[in-house]
Amino acid sequence: MSKQPTYGKVILASAGPGDPELVTVKTARWLAQADVVLTDRLVSSEILSTYVNAKAEIIYVGKQCRRGVSTPQQTINELLVEYVSKHNIVVRLKGGDTSIFSNVLDELETLVQHNIPYEIVPGVTAALGAAAYAGIPLTARGLSVGVRLLTYYKSDIVKTETWKELAQTDDTLVFYMSGETLSTVVEQLTLHGIDAAKQLAVIEQATTPLQQIHTCNLYQYAEHLKDQRFRSPSLVIIGKVVALHEQFAWLPNINSTEHYFTPLTGRLTQLEETSTRKRHVSRA
Repeated sequence: MSKQPTYGKVILASAGPGDPELVTVKTARWLAQADVVLTDRLVSSEILSTYVNAKAEIIYVGKQCRRGVSTPQQTINELLVEYVSKHNIVVRLKGGDTSIFSNVLDELETLVQHNIPYEIVPGVTAALGAAAYAGIPLTARGLSVGVRLLTYYKSDIVKTETWKELAQTDDTLVFYMSGETLSTVVEQLTLHGIDAAKQLAVIEQATTPLQQIHTCNLYQYAEHLKDQRFRSPSLVIIGKVVALHEQFAWLPNINSTEHYFTPLTGRLTQLEETSTRKRHVSRA
């Protein structure tokens, strides 16, 4: 008779949007117990150096929208199964919150398929972190009745009928992973008559020491922001609440071209990818 494999436990944990102090107590506790940590690109290096068990192996499985060097999701799924078959606690550490635009469904399906025990640890998603650090209450009374979390990283994500409805809603709109397609977002919303009282905010590297915020009227976007390239990650907030930033901003803009999270550049060979995945974090 074939013996069923014995597995440890996978913790699908949230690292928050950037500021290492926004990590939850529960995520920090699991990182301290981890044997292996599979970490996203958008995780502060300070979280890894401060909270991760000094004996744990840290494996980088970063992704960056439309970048060929991103770690394929199938590879991440396979690594989870491989490492949890050898270790007691494997933490899959995700930027922001595990349930918001994080491909957690693929990983959950893999874990269930292999009967692997798991736990999901929620965290501060980028929309909430960015709004708080920008002084923009997302559901401010009289200005917004709700919030919609959206993404527009390719043209078939949002249909024409949806653009019409989004242009007319009283909800605050928050777009993830849409910095490179922002011109189309603005074009579609203005084409369908979005209220001129609604403004646009682009928040670069939210909650980090390099946070920068850019605001403008949607109908003046071409004049003010169209030709600007935004550093990753960038989050977009659209609505009447954006006007509150001027009054309630409590952090200055940092005029810097630095990246808080190291971008993925070039194209790694298979051998280099393997080496990168197995490299331990330095704890000098």
